[in-house]
Amino acid sequence: MSQEYLTTEELAQRIKYDVRTIRERLKDSVLLEGIHYFRPFGGRKILYIWEKVEQDMFDQASSTVFAVPMARGGVCRG
Repeated sequence: MSQEYLTTEELAQRIKYDVRTIRERLKDSVLLEGIHYFRPFGGRKILYIWEKVEQDMFDQASSTVFAVPMARGGVCRG
């Protein structure tokens, strides 16, 4: 099982987003812990699973997902 793990900085370079945008807007609203990223050894460092991020970027771009926008930039998937 070979997956590619990226730091926040490496992910930002790949998807052309600012590091701060990933940390403040995407993490925990679009990128979910346990699905798109994890904290190895229970630490503070975050590693993103590139294959999961890439798959969800294409899946959401190609299909309409029912989501209600929330006040602070998150979404409710109901």
